[in-house]
Amino acid sequence: MKEYKLLSPKKVGSLEVKNRVVMSPMTRCRAIGNVPNELMAEYYKQRSGAGLIITEGTSPSPNGLGYARIPGIFNKQQVEGWKKVTAAVHEGGGKIFVQLMHTGRISHPLNMPEGAHILAPSAVKAAGQMWTDEKQLQDFWVPKEMTPGDLLHTKAEYVTAAKNALEAGFDGVELHGANGYLLEQFLSPISNNRSDDYGGSIENRCRFVLEVLTAIAETIGKGKTAIRLSPYGVASDMPHYPEIHSTYSHLSEQLNNLGIAYIHLVDHSAMGAPVVPKEIKKLIRNNFKNTIILSGGYDKEKAEADIQSGLGNLVAFGRPFINNPDLVERFKNNWTLSQDLKMDLFYTADEKGYTDYPFYNA
Repeated sequence: MKEYKLLSPKKVGSLEVKNRVVMSPMTRCRAIGNVPNELMAEYYKQRSGAGLIITEGTSPSPNGLGYARIPGIFNKQQVEGWKKVTAAVHEGGGKIFVQLMHTGRISHPLNMPEGAHILAPSAVKAAGQMWTDEKQLQDFWVPKEMTPGDLLHTKAEYVTAAKNALEAGFDGVELHGANGYLLEQFLSPISNNRSDDYGGSIENRCRFVLEVLTAIAETIGKGKTAIRLSPYGVASDMPHYPEIHSTYSHLSEQLNNLGIAYIHLVDHSAMGAPVVPKEIKKLIRNNFKNTIILSGGYDKEKAEADIQSGLGNLVAFGRPFINNPDLVERFKNNWTLSQDLKMDLFYTADEKGYTDYPFYNA
C-alpha cells in the first residue's frame, strides 16, 4: 500500500501535528451575536481528524466585523465561547489556530455593533455588495482612512486578540493577510494610496503587516504566529497591479527574517479566480524556510505530489471538509468522498448543512 507523506506527522512552528492535512478557514456565519457557541464546537470537533484546523475568520476588533454572524475574539464572552471549541478539538486529538480577520473596507454598518467604524488604509470604496440580515444585499461603504492613532489602536487590538486566543486554548494564530481584507488592503497600491510611511513604496505598503506580525510574535511567540497570503488573488475587489511579484518577494523575505511558524498560500483558481503563477509559489517557497501550507482545489493525489516536490509542507482542504467531516479517515482508507454539498446552506444560521453531514458508513 502506498505510504502518503500527506498522512505523516510534521513539526509546524512550536507544534507537532499528527498529519499534514489542514482544514482551511471557512466563513460559516453560525456565531449568533458574534459569539462562538456549542454548535460551532460540535462542527470543529467532528473535523478534529485534521492535523491542523484553522478557524473561520475571527475579528480582533468590533471594527473588523464585516460579515453577518462571524465570530470575534475581543471580549470575555467570545473567549469563553472559543474555549468550548478548542477543548472539543483537543479532545479529538487535533490542533487549532484561530484566523484573525479584520475585514477593513469589506464591511457594512448593519453588520457592525454601534460605535464601530469601517477602516481602511485609504478612503477607497470596494466595488460590489455584501449580505446584511436586516436589509439583504447592500453596497459597500466608503471606508475611513486610518489615522496614525487608528494604526496604533488596530495593532494593539491584534495583539490583545492573540493573547485572548491563547487564553481560549488555541495553539496559535494565523493573520488573514489575503482575500482583500485589511492587511491585504495595505499591500496593494490600488486600495492603499497613502503618502506616509505606510504607503507608496513596496517597503511602506508591507510595513503595517510586518509590524502587526512582529508585535504578535513578540507577545505569544513566533512559533505560534502565522499568516495567510493570496498573491494574484482578486477576492473583495483586489485588481492586479504591476508590482505583485516584487511585493510578495519582499514580504516573504521579511517573513522569513521574522521566523514565524508558517505562510498559508491561497490559490482560488479552482473556483474561477485567475491562476496563481507557479513561479510566485516557488519564489515564496525559496524565500521562506519554515512551513508552507498550500490551499486551493486540492485532492489527495495532487496534495501528495506538491508535498513530495517540496512546493509545500502541508495542504489545506476547504469544501471537502464541509461534507466529509471524517476527511482524513477517508483519505487513509481510500473511502469515497461524499459529493453531496449543500452550497445554499453555507452561510445560514443553524445545524443544517453544517453539523448534519454523515460520517462514512463502512
